[in-house]
This record gives sequence, C-alpha cells and structure tokens, in this order.
Amino acid sequence: MRSVSTYPMPVLADEELAAARARLVDAEVRLLSGSVVDPAGVIRAKHVPTARADAFHVNGMGASPSWNVFCVDNAIAFTPRFGVVGDLRLRADLVALRVLGGGLAWAPAEMFDQDGTPAPVCTRGLLRRTVAGLGERGLDAQVGCELEMVLTPRSGPGWNAYGLGALLDVEPFVLDLLAAADRAGLPIEQVHAEYGDSQLELSISPTDPLTAADHVVLARLIACRVARSHDVAVSFSPLPFAGGSGNGAHQHLSLFLNGAPLLSGGRGPYGLTDDGSATIGGIVAGLPELTAVFAGSVLSAHRLQPGHWSGAYACWGCENREAAVRLCAATAGNPHGASVELKCIDPSTNPYLATAVFLGLALEGLAGAAPLPPEVTVAPAALTREESERTGAVRLPADQSAALDALEGSELAGRLLGEELLEALLAVRRHEVETYGGQDVEAVAETLRYAWSA
Repeated sequence: MRSVSTYPMPVLADEELAAARARLVDAEVRLLSGSVVDPAGVIRAKHVPTARADAFHVNGMGASPSWNVFCVDNAIAFTPRFGVVGDLRLRADLVALRVLGGGLAWAPAEMFDQDGTPAPVCTRGLLRRTVAGLGERGLDAQVGCELEMVLTPRSGPGWNAYGLGALLDVEPFVLDLLAAADRAGLPIEQVHAEYGDSQLELSISPTDPLTAADHVVLARLIACRVARSHDVAVSFSPLPFAGGSGNGAHQHLSLFLNGAPLLSGGRGPYGLTDDGSATIGGIVAGLPELTAVFAGSVLSAHRLQPGHWSGAYACWGCENREAAVRLCAATAGNPHGASVELKCIDPSTNPYLATAVFLGLALEGLAGAAPLPPEVTVAPAALTREESERTGAVRLPADQSAALDALEGSELAGRLLGEELLEALLAVRRHEVETYGGQDVEAVAETLRYAWSA
C-alpha cells in the first residue's frame, strides 16, 4: 500500500490564507465548522471562531484517536490501537471552504498525526491517495451522487411516488433547500418525490471524486439545517421506518484514460472498451467481500433486499435497477456520457471511504484485466440456478454479521483500506451487531432514525 504521506492535503500559502480570511470576513462568517465522517458513517466536527481559521487549517484542532471508534449510538468500541492515549489533529481544507449563510461556514477536514503526517485512518486522505493513484495511470474519474432522505413528520394529505402533488406538499422546504445549495455552491441537478412515503432524492452534479464526497457531506448538512427552519427533521437512515422504503446513496462513476472514456466508444457491449469491461468486472467481483463498506450498518441489510431496487446481487446490467452495478450507456438521453451506478450504497456509509473503495475496485479490475461477466437482463432474483452460475450473479451478504465476516477475511479489503481503517470499521460495526442484532427491527429503526443526520 502507498505511503500515507505521499499525497497529503496541501497547505495554503500565506497569500491564499489571507484570501480565505477575507472571504470569511466579507461573508460575515462568525463560525467555521470542520467535519470528518467516521467509520460508522456519522459526521463529526470541530468548530472555531473565524479568527482561528488559519490555525484550523495549518495546525489543526485536537481529536482523540477514539474518534475513529465512536459508534452510531455514541458508544466507543475501543481497540488496542484506538483508545484514550494519543492525539490526532483535524485540519480544515480551506480550498474546499463553503459559506452557508447566517454566519456559518463549513470545510471538510482531514486527520493528521501530531507531527503533521497524514493519519492512515483518515478516509478523506485515503480517497485523496486513491485519486492520485488514478492519475499515475493516466486516469481521471467523475463521480455523481444521489442522496435519498425521509422528512418527518409527514405533511400534506398523502404521498404519491414521483407525484407532483407530493413535491408541492413540501415545496417551501425544497425551495429553501435549493436556495441554500446555491449559496454554498452545491450543484443540484434534480430533486423529486421518491417512491417511499415522504422521501425525497437529490441528484448532485458529477465532479472529481474528492469534491463529490465533500458534496455528499455538504448536502446532508444543508438539508438538516434547512429542515430545522421548517420544523421538520431529516432521516438519512438506510431504514427510517420498519416496513418502509429505505434510503440509498447511489454513486455514478465515469472513467477516462488520457481523456478518452472507458465506458463508451469501444467494441464491447454497449460500446464498452476492453478497459471499461475490466473495471466493471473488478467492481462486480469485489462487491461480495466489500459490502460492509457500502452498506455495513445494522439496518443496511433490511434495505438491501431483492425487489427493492437496492442492488442486492453482485452482477451488472444495462439499465438494470436490481443489479448492484447498473450500466448507463452513452446515449442521447444521458448528457454526462456513460457511467456505472453502484446501487448497493446507503447513507450509513462514509462517503469518502465508499468512493475510495469504489475507485479501488475499478483499479483492481483494470490492473488484473478482470473479465466482464455475462450481463444480467432480468431481476437477478428471478434467475434459475443455471442462469446464476452462467452469469456469476451472487446474492450480497444478507445480514450484517455475514458482511463483516466477509470484510474481515478479505485480503482485498486489507489492500484497499489498510489495517488501521479496517480495524476501526470492524470495531464500530461489530458493536452494532452485538448491541442491536437481536432486537426487533422496528425498535432499532426508531433508535437509529437520525443517527446519520447532521
């Protein structure tokens, strides 16, 4: 694995810091929040008066190593590596600074050791290094994210999936949400009333992978902030209500080699190039071992079910919404060109970690010239045994314990995550199994309904 110090977060020069300070002053910002996302998928933050923005960026604010084993319910899953001794520094990336209005600004942060070395457990740092690894191969990536949320309590007379009236019932919230996104520079391409009751989906414009992951955190922050002004709450839980629809956090990936797309313009199915076929092959092959990265919470398995459009099977298909990997081909109806959508991701994941591993699986496929499995053109649950064997379609782990066992035993996971991050992720997710695994799903859904909200 590449040394974690190879691609650290850059430090702004004095004149760049001065420009960032001036921007904060001009926008009348009083408080700067710098956030990380922990292995449990929860957004954690430190906050400083704007006069301390320079120190937040250059020196960082202190955080115990135990931040990496905080659990979804605020328990701490101590391990030999992550305990009460030691200190990390959270450094705010002022290059990605966003002014939110009302005296508040936000920036993503990264974890460093006291000596300034990037911490191996930092997921944003892992994504930064993964993107640099793409560049070393002449590759560029574009990632677009979709984020589903449920508003509570429900307003209006009823909810019709994709209905115009359903959106009008929450029109003031949606308009304020879009206005807040514009102020913060968050590019929203689409918003609609989703299938689930009181469920909305935001589609965020594709951009570079690091910014795309930042945008997911920013979208969660903005949605929850606007919700407070409307006296509603927002749930990003994989299963806000037992028996209801789950929330997804799908990612679309486009790859380019020396400027040329890998997922179109070739001689393979739907215009796939040989390298594009290999990336899909690598993603499909690695999903069963890495499911706990993308959908690892105690509630994730209740969403990741056949018939829920959640991608419960490791397979691929063009516009197949039941496959974990959906190919969106380059057509007149796709303005951003060809992409692959990973459908098994839910909002309980860490978006930096999920994006890094998504890219890592694509790189594994490229490096090993992974074969493209036969396409699945129907709902994979309907495949016969013979058809499943022919296509290689397999059910992703059906419960959290099985997903964690697969992750813990995966040599691939060790390569893509590193031992520190893998240890932290397993610790916090094992806590969920031990604490909630035997409880009624209705009670767990209620307890954790807002665990991933800001």
